[in-house]
Parts: sequence; C-alpha cells; structure tokens
Amino acid sequence: MSLSSRLSSVLRFAARSPAVRRGARDLGRAAVRAVSTTGRRGESGTRSPADGHRSDASRSSAAVSDQVLQDRKPSSPVAISYSPHADDRPDPGEVVWAWVHYEEDLGQGKDRPVLVLAEEAAAAGGADGSGQVLVALMLTSRDRARAGEITTDEYGSTWVDIGAGDWDRKGRPSEVRADRLLRLDPATVRREGGRLDRSRFDRVADAVRSTHGWPV
Repeated sequence: MSLSSRLSSVLRFAARSPAVRRGARDLGRAAVRAVSTTGRRGESGTRSPADGHRSDASRSSAAVSDQVLQDRKPSSPVAISYSPHADDRPDPGEVVWAWVHYEEDLGQGKDRPVLVLAEEAAAAGGADGSGQVLVALMLTSRDRARAGEITTDEYGSTWVDIGAGDWDRKGRPSEVRADRLLRLDPATVRREGGRLDRSRFDRVADAVRSTHGWPV
C-alpha cells in the first residue's frame, strides 16, 4: 500500500473516532470563544449610543468582581417575603439591576435585571460574603415559557413567565429563572428597575419553593 493510501486510511479511521470528533468540536468552540473575547476587548474603548449600556456593564463588572458571591445553596429554604419600599434600597418584590456572574465562571458575567426574593445573613446560604446579602433570581426577555406559564427547558432550568414591567424599556415580556438562587451584595446593585405586583411575586415564590422542594 502506498504512503498516500495509508495516510488516507488513517484519516478515515480518525474521522470515525468519537474521541477525535469531540476533540475537534471542543477545539472549534474554544476558537469561537477566543474570537468573541478578542472582539469584545477590541470594542471596549469605543462607545456609541447603541451599545452604551454594554460599556457601562463592562465597567460595572470590573468594579464588582471582588464582591461576587457564589450562588445560594438550596439545602435550606429561603424566607421569601414581599416588602417593596420606595426608599432607593433593593427590597424583596423589586426588580433591580446588578452584575450577575455566569454559572461556570465567577469572573465573567453581565449587567441584568434580577428579582429580589429576600434579604438574609450571608452565612445562611453560602461560605462567602459577610453581613446581609440579597437572594435574587435572574430575569431574561428571551422567550422560554408561554404567557403565564412555568416551564423547564432541556438544560433543567425552570422559567416562570411574569409578563412586562418597568424594568424593560421596550416593554417586552420577561421570565424569571426559578432554579438558580443568586446571592448579591446590596452594594453591587446599580439601580431599581421597578417592582412586581403581589400576585405575580407569589406565583414566582411558589415556583421557587416547588423547584427546590421547600414547604409551601
């Protein structure tokens, strides 16, 4: 068998190997992430009206990176309450804006609206932080659940549709992720975005309790 024939045979065998395919796929994903990161860094020095909010979020992430807390452990129930107040402080029942880290990386994240569920001692749900922390849920305007419904997606994330509110300038319907419990230092909250009415808040609270197996 000629050298070219042997080489072709080796390549065909490698292409059929699951391990080789996984390696190639992971390498491709790493390349895409690297290109995306380079692009973001390259744009960080330029600000336009269209992406001004994104620039603010980048500066915010740098400022609060040393105050980022691990997600809350669901092993003990959260004392969820509804007590919004017009006092410029984040209270349970309010939607506020804060820097939220990605689940897989505490050093990266984005500025986004969150629904405050409770305020508790830092030690109640984690080993980091001190004093009082907020327990909150992230919001998204991406459509994952039908209007008024609760759904669990293919990744195991549970989404509760809460409709539209003052926190979204475009008036888009939002959904709350009930299975991930955020812990936030109150000092990292950037601004208030609005408040949820009691009936919608109670729906979210019931979904959180059900998702984590807490007593209602």
